[in-house]
Amino acid sequence: MPLKKYGVLKGKAMNSRMGAGRSPHYQVHLISGESEFRVAINVKSQLHPSELLYLVDENFHHPLTFNLGDLDGGFTALPSKPGGQALDFIRGNLFDRQLMRALPYNVPGPDNDLNEKIDAFVQRAIDDEQSTIYAFGERWGPEPHERDKYFGFLPGNGIHDIHMNQGNVDQYVKDDGVWQDGGMLIHFPAIIDTGGNTRFPEQWVGIFLAFQSQAWHTDDQTGHRIPEAPPNETEGAGHLRIVAALVNPQKNDVGKECVTLLNTTPSPIDLSGWSIADKNKRQSTLEPTTLDPGACHIERLTGKGAQLSNKGGIITLLDPQGLKVDGVSYTQEDANRQGWTLVFR
Repeated sequence: MPLKKYGVLKGKAMNSRMGAGRSPHYQVHLISGESEFRVAINVKSQLHPSELLYLVDENFHHPLTFNLGDLDGGFTALPSKPGGQALDFIRGNLFDRQLMRALPYNVPGPDNDLNEKIDAFVQRAIDDEQSTIYAFGERWGPEPHERDKYFGFLPGNGIHDIHMNQGNVDQYVKDDGVWQDGGMLIHFPAIIDTGGNTRFPEQWVGIFLAFQSQAWHTDDQTGHRIPEAPPNETEGAGHLRIVAALVNPQKNDVGKECVTLLNTTPSPIDLSGWSIADKNKRQSTLEPTTLDPGACHIERLTGKGAQLSNKGGIITLLDPQGLKVDGVSYTQEDANRQGWTLVFR
């Protein structure tokens, strides 16, 4: 069964505590107006291997951030579907998962464990009065008669499951679902000096966590792992890559939008049955041709399938079995330059 109360918690960071104990969670104390909340972030897995996969993107660049500032403070329920503000590590093209690394939660020495990697940015958010934290996951509370056991506020209130929530094993399969992954985004507004000059540009930081036991090919309806999919260690190795796209052609877009693919392998690839999907899951089947090693293919979109919105979007490449091979994202700002081709790598 998917998460029952999935959504995003928006607030100002006030305090934090390092994860410790039998089931360690890094804790963040948030406030929004007169309400207080706790964000509980897993930093150790209960299953083997215990080290979580993590990625901290210090320059998170994704259309997801465009409307987040318009949300009210506190918790906002999010529908688990594409095209909105829900997270999906596989379908949302939030990051390149090959960049994730496994890290213990507690290691002697500075800046070398998961607690400290998260804490570096949370402490900065605490110190910056203008910063905002957006925590995605499942809400608990309010608990009218229970004080928060870490920060003491009443009623107890907060959000957890701040990690990937699909492709699970054992007793955690019940939490599987699509478009309901957890994560934390931190917004640091630009700092302008008295002369109107930008001293520090606006910055979004993305913190993403997953368990090593989770699968990265999951069913589009249930979020359960696909048994016949390749093992995690071979996903994304070789194959086709999306390297560029013309998302905002000059004059009429119809029939002029295109996506450029690169064959990175030493062997020819038959493109029969491959497809491109957009942020709303519309798909276009690729032209049936063979792409030589090191060669590029430009796929022109007719407008009847996948469409590249000028307001920002995602582009996903699917193999003949419908499994994701590559994915990229772009923002409205990226698409503003009419007639220019975006280069992703």
